[in-house]
Amino acid sequence: MTIDFDAGYEMTIDGRAVPAHAHFDAFNPATEEVIAQVPDASRVQLDEAVASARRAFPAWSATPLAERQKAVAHIGDVIDENAEAFMRLLTREQGKARKGAEWEIGGSVIWCREIATQELPLHVVEKTETRSVETRRVPLGVVGAITPWNFPLLLAIWKIAPALITGNTMVLKPSPYTPLCTLKLGELLRDVLPAGVLNVVSGGNELGAWLTQHPDVSKISFTGSTATGRKIMESASGNLKRITLELGGNDPAIVLPDVDVQATAQALFWAAFQNSAQFCVAAKRLYIHEDIYDELSAALAAYAATVKVGDGSQQGTDLGPIQNKMQFEKVKDLLADSAAAGHHFLTGGVPEAGQGYFVPVTIVDNPPEDSRVVVEEAFGPVLPLLKFRDIDDVIDRANRTEYGLAASVWSRDTGLARSIAERIEAGTVWINEIHSFSPHVAFGGHKQSGVGIENSLEGLAEYSNAQTIITNNA
Repeated sequence: MTIDFDAGYEMTIDGRAVPAHAHFDAFNPATEEVIAQVPDASRVQLDEAVASARRAFPAWSATPLAERQKAVAHIGDVIDENAEAFMRLLTREQGKARKGAEWEIGGSVIWCREIATQELPLHVVEKTETRSVETRRVPLGVVGAITPWNFPLLLAIWKIAPALITGNTMVLKPSPYTPLCTLKLGELLRDVLPAGVLNVVSGGNELGAWLTQHPDVSKISFTGSTATGRKIMESASGNLKRITLELGGNDPAIVLPDVDVQATAQALFWAAFQNSAQFCVAAKRLYIHEDIYDELSAALAAYAATVKVGDGSQQGTDLGPIQNKMQFEKVKDLLADSAAAGHHFLTGGVPEAGQGYFVPVTIVDNPPEDSRVVVEEAFGPVLPLLKFRDIDDVIDRANRTEYGLAASVWSRDTGLARSIAERIEAGTVWINEIHSFSPHVAFGGHKQSGVGIENSLEGLAEYSNAQTIITNNA
């Protein structure tokens, strides 16, 4: 199927294109230019999307697993066939450079194909001539999915694939800042999935509230801020919706003095600044042992000078802009606070005037532990470097946050690193690497970084209920 990725952005409800009576603008964050008119769904249209998903649920949930798996794998094929168009559109609406777009679109293909191989096993508790006890997994119904603006297509697939494999239907709402790739995915899949199995609606915060409160939605899967996650948890209580919440983080990285400083500096740079640090699991606090602090901080600053920040569509760009004006202003305010507090910037610190939401790579030299630049999740290219001497102390400092999404430990002594990792209060801890994900590896947060699991069979089970059937043949 051939479609125009540069125009004609429409919602998909019940397998059909649905026009909207109202629209809002989509912007290119590198130029601040309007690039599209986006449909703004009404309450009636949201109700129609949910009703469509409910109508489609009985037949889809009864479809043999092998056919559902084949359909999800086909979604990956469709994305792959349109990868170049998706990457160009992703850069226009999100801002990320080519390499980042390749990572996201390629990852979306892999996730579809790999999740399509998964199956929740039947658990046989007892099996005799006279009695059997079995627990199976059954679908929930209509899933409401709400995705963020940092990885709009990949994180949509993280929800679509497991929901559909387990027999649910879906109403998907992308972020109003990055709706275009998701709307085009909905358009491409109208001929791939039965009508109503996947509905894509676009709009702002009001639409998200309608979806989370809707009595005919059985589950909400949300990726975004902790503040919004709390509101969703409250809204979902109305009919005890199941929820999966992947929320914010303030991820620590702990660097021991035995590392290869130059090699580790490059790895740590991308650990912190990939996707212009608009990454829930970016390294946001970098704890460096005092014995190598000066050498490693200098190496980080030197490497930062080689990295080009600019329009993601231009050849040679490594890091793009902040995705939207709201987040741009938040990051600028954080930098202004740091400057007013007298913090020393090893790089960056002041955004340049001009078009686009650009923030320079900013490295802050050992600010106080209680400063905003340390305590808050910047979600932009701002990294505080912090000295430590004692391992017990640095573990305590690393855990002194309401968040617990991910962390990393860097050392040649992997036994020592493992002992530190086991004491970190986070859902994922990497040792001597970072940002490795898999459809087969569980991902989720501790504390206020989320509820539930994505990926792996545990994540697949999040889209199902357990049903135990006991049969007495006596």
